[in-house]
Amino acid sequence: MNTYPATAYKILTADQWAAFERDGVFAGAPVDHADGYIHLSAADQLQGTLDKHFAGQTGLVIAEVDLGMLGDDVRWEVSRGGALFPHLYNRPLPMTAVVSVRAG
Repeated sequence: MNTYPATAYKILTADQWAAFERDGVFAGAPVDHADGYIHLSAADQLQGTLDKHFAGQTGLVIAEVDLGMLGDDVRWEVSRGGALFPHLYNRPLPMTAVVSVRAG
């Protein structure tokens, strides 16, 4: 049986974070809309995601998300390098699930 971490991370641009704070929910970045779910990363996947998808970008915000608050809408699925990544389906990410924030 797999034991998954209690939290995961969403990387947002400064504009995405500002809209998230304003709206109280994050419906997803363009890549999330294209793929049909909100991409998240476990702690040990975070640097790889930053390097692959956000290289050279400034003003990034990393939001730590309480996965327990999202229940069965989080699915761990095979992605980069065969690793299981957390994906949020069927709903926007609520600000109430964010437990900490830091600069990226």
